Amino acid sequence: MKKSLTKGEGGLRPARGDALVERSDRRSFLTRSAAVTAGLVAGAATAPVVRAAETAATGLPAWSKAPGAPLRAYGMPSKFEEPVKRVVTSGYPTVSPGTGSSLTPLQLLEGTITPNGLHFERHHSGVPDIDPTQHRLVIHGLVKRALSFSPATLSRYPMVSRTHFVECSGNSSRNTGPEPLQVTCGTIHGLLSCSEWTGVPLSLLLDEAGVDPAATWLLAEGADSAAMSRSVPLDKARDDAMIALFQNGERIRPEQGYPMRLLLPGWEGNMNVKWLRQLKLVAEPMHTKDETSKYTDLMPNGKAQQFTFPLGVKSTITRPSFGMTMQGPGLYEISGVAWSGSGRVARVEVSTDSGATWSDARLQGPVLSKSVTRFRLPWEWNGAAATLQSRATDEKGNVQPTRQTWTAAYSAAHRYHNNAIQTWSVKADGSIANVYL
Repeated sequence: MKKSLTKGEGGLRPARGDALVERSDRRSFLTRSAAVTAGLVAGAATAPVVRAAETAATGLPAWSKAPGAPLRAYGMPSKFEEPVKRVVTSGYPTVSPGTGSSLTPLQLLEGTITPNGLHFERHHSGVPDIDPTQHRLVIHGLVKRALSFSPATLSRYPMVSRTHFVECSGNSSRNTGPEPLQVTCGTIHGLLSCSEWTGVPLSLLLDEAGVDPAATWLLAEGADSAAMSRSVPLDKARDDAMIALFQNGERIRPEQGYPMRLLLPGWEGNMNVKWLRQLKLVAEPMHTKDETSKYTDLMPNGKAQQFTFPLGVKSTITRPSFGMTMQGPGLYEISGVAWSGSGRVARVEVSTDSGATWSDARLQGPVLSKSVTRFRLPWEWNGAAATLQSRATDEKGNVQPTRQTWTAAYSAAHRYHNNAIQTWSVKADGSIANVYL
């Protein structure tokens, strides 16, 4: 039968169509699917369509018999989509209220753009309730003239829109433990989201302030009670950094830094300082508490590396993945997301046999720099045990490492910048598990 991936209750099932597929290869499937579609358009299935219409006319559901809900000033998802929500974790609720994170449910989403209400969160002291009329961004330090900007003032500057991912450098740390956790893809890799960001290029504001030649770094500080701060190389600030005011067309939400945040495309999420209140131009990095006590890379020799800002090339299969169940042999679509802090994703390969062989997946366009790219590959599952992996390569030639390669490069206690290949084991009974290879 013609089969393709559909979502059923508690699992994935191959959909049944009307056309027989004698060959199991992908080309045959796609060719025959196109033929069936053409037949429907030409009227080949007129009789079944008429019978379906007659049945629908005699058995209308309740929502087709009465007026629906009135208009709302702000749209909300269907009540039936209530399970599509973030996984919320608290760090130290008694010692440090407001510390914690919420993770994007990657396995429940499609495409590449994360809805604003599902963008991951990571806070060090909760979400401040900032009055935009009272908030100011100050640029000072090694500049010719200090400048102060309100959100309203920044909105008068020329703005740009760019689509970029933001990823916490602690993303996928749940896959660094001694045993693989049996949790969803989003619970492991969900400190990743992708949005269209709109704001003012930072280089424009720096030029207006007049940067002193002695300045090579800047200190970015947020207005939360933790005064979250990071040192940023001036070269990055002049390259593609942005003071972001809008996310996916609407004002940035409080949990994403309202009324403004720093955006450093491709660099670890903690550096994209939210609730931005000051940029101080300095001659050297400031070694703040947030970049010394945390966000360093522990090496096998006991030392730690600082300032490893760019995020590595990475991918994960989101479907099929843990929490889903295969509903019998047939053709399914393997789908997932890939990204790189160094530029565009150039290639994603998929293996169904523990990495013994690889097939190129189709990259869904547009493929943008430092953005999430969706990949897809048809897969004929024969009902036997299989092991699914994806491996991304970016335009700079960087290749996503195996877990063995990644763990060998760091201390066993290291938890940041994990871009190792994710492995899902599909068992003969259709269940799916997170495994290490």
